[in-house]
Amino acid sequence: MNPFTNDVPPHLRHPLHPTVALAVGGVPTTAAQAAPAPVHAHGGPAPAGAVTAAELAVRQQALAQAAAQLKAELFGIDDVIDRVIDAVRAWYVLPQLISRPVIVCLWGLTGTGKTQLTRRLAQLLGFYDRFVEVQMDGFSHGASYRSSTISGMLGDSGIHEGAPGVLVLDEFQRFRTMDRKGEDVKVERYQDVWTLLSDGRLPPALSALSNIERKLADAHYEAERAETDDDARAGKAPYRFQLDAWDGQELKRMLKLQEPLAEIMQWPPAKVQALFTRFQQSHHSWETDYSKLLVFVCGNLDEMYHETAQRVEDCDTDADIFHRLTRKLSLIDVKKALGERFKPEQIARLGNEHVIYPSFSKATYEQLIRNLCTRYVDDIAAQCGVRFAIGQDVLDELYANAVFPAQGTRPLFSSVHAILSANLVNAALWVMQEQLPLGQEFPISLAPGKRHLLVQGLGPQGPAETTFPVVLELNRLKQRANADFRALLAVHEAGHGLAYCVLFGHAPQEVKINIASFEGGYNSFSSLKATTRQNALDMMCVGLAGRVAEELVFGEMACTTGAEQDYKQVTAEAARYIRHHGFGARLARTDVTVEMDNHVNTDVAPSNEAIEALMQQQYRRAQELLQTHREALGRTVDALLHQGTIAPVEMVALLKDCGIALAAPVQGGLPDEGLVLEPFAAKLGAFRQAV
Repeated sequence: MNPFTNDVPPHLRHPLHPTVALAVGGVPTTAAQAAPAPVHAHGGPAPAGAVTAAELAVRQQALAQAAAQLKAELFGIDDVIDRVIDAVRAWYVLPQLISRPVIVCLWGLTGTGKTQLTRRLAQLLGFYDRFVEVQMDGFSHGASYRSSTISGMLGDSGIHEGAPGVLVLDEFQRFRTMDRKGEDVKVERYQDVWTLLSDGRLPPALSALSNIERKLADAHYEAERAETDDDARAGKAPYRFQLDAWDGQELKRMLKLQEPLAEIMQWPPAKVQALFTRFQQSHHSWETDYSKLLVFVCGNLDEMYHETAQRVEDCDTDADIFHRLTRKLSLIDVKKALGERFKPEQIARLGNEHVIYPSFSKATYEQLIRNLCTRYVDDIAAQCGVRFAIGQDVLDELYANAVFPAQGTRPLFSSVHAILSANLVNAALWVMQEQLPLGQEFPISLAPGKRHLLVQGLGPQGPAETTFPVVLELNRLKQRANADFRALLAVHEAGHGLAYCVLFGHAPQEVKINIASFEGGYNSFSSLKATTRQNALDMMCVGLAGRVAEELVFGEMACTTGAEQDYKQVTAEAARYIRHHGFGARLARTDVTVEMDNHVNTDVAPSNEAIEALMQQQYRRAQELLQTHREALGRTVDALLHQGTIAPVEMVALLKDCGIALAAPVQGGLPDEGLVLEPFAAKLGAFRQAV
């Protein structure tokens, strides 16, 4: 059982069910049997091989059923499924139109269901017997030439020349042909993939033919020696087979022979040599036609998901934030990321059908958890008749302790299994040992302290309950038990959060002090579509406000080193402000370089003083801001101490009571494209009126 999917209805479990079964060429078998003779639109007979409207309708229906089934099984990727279905529609519904492979690229973080989607789609469309999946590890060594070429793997499959089939090139990012310096990478395997992606026509493996030809030459040589040498071989009956089974099969496949394998193995070298000569002179017979393939290219592009892919330890950031970050990715981002790994002509062969998986939203993870818990409960009920009802508090803690947004579903499945499976078995044993009536649901909730699962039921003597220890590891890590440390974190993060609210008019996406990823707290701010001079100054002020809050509340000598990273970031922002953006007194781009043809101002030293002055100015500004809003700072600190986190809606309500108005959070999160805080369009209109 794959916990990523729902149970498949019985009528769709077999890949060749009449509603979706396909003959070679993609025609539904049942429709082909029942369809009347094709009729042309003008009333006359249709051309040979034409497809009827009824056949097209059946195929469209089968495709729609496959889409619906995929959406029922794979959560959170409905948009992706729709894109994939549209991309394969022509290939499936009217394959006669296809003259080169249809290439669909699926890019996403690990554990988002890319490979699962391709396998299940092939099964639902009846192509599982014409399905080849290749792990594109281009650096593997020691494989035979058959398993190191795409043509060899297709030749061993059920996909016939000139007929539709499905090829999945998985983990394609590992097949990189350029290193990080732009140098060529030596790749040992699957080099014929680029030819396949170009037009679907593969040349024969000439190295394999050369190997067979060499063996035939050896046979000639041995035959001549047997005629003249008086050794142990002389006088014995000649060998009946000239080729072994492997080479015979290779010869049959490459030369497209119809004779039985055993017969080919007995052919004399002269006959095989004649076939070689004829094959070499007939250019049209060289190529193997795989032009009707549906090719899925699947992989993870860390260069594209750079804001999320490397944050494997992050279990604190809201999954919706990662979801919004990855939803902004586009075809341009894919091309740029591919440019770090592949040559331009190779990127061109991948085409433009790039489907991007966003990371899962919080709602998707919650749905996965509910689905997974339902399966465990149903399995227990089916095995021993005990029906449990898992409470919402347990579901919430499963989310809090099992979700790592950058790693998809695999950590979630592992954690839910570790937390629930054994405890549900123990709970079922307790119910049966206590002889509690089975015609009831047994609620499971978290006991106070969140260290035990509480199971309750009603027995002949009245209510009964028991507890089972449960390890919620991330809960333990997130708890800041030391009151002094919690106070420090709350003040520091409240300083950042309040300064951001006042200067930008929006609430942070998250403010947290109860986290497990590292020792500390954090604010998560909205991205800006365009950063103005004022925005840059405001972000420096926000970055310094954490240290300013410590000074205001605890005193100058009690400030901690926790602002080290803040100072590093603000210094970098101030340097870009002065040296790169032209927002200071000097306009020249100032940088350090050793390249003679880099036309930059290399006089860096004079800008250091300006950077320091700018940071001092923003530090004083942060002091004035927090001093002015002392009450709001105190309330923000109290909320963090009480809850450990402040959501945007809560921050809006909290500061409204302090006379600070913030923009209402956008329903479903912030706009995917980022914020534009300056009314540029209105200012353009004012400029035109002034003219």
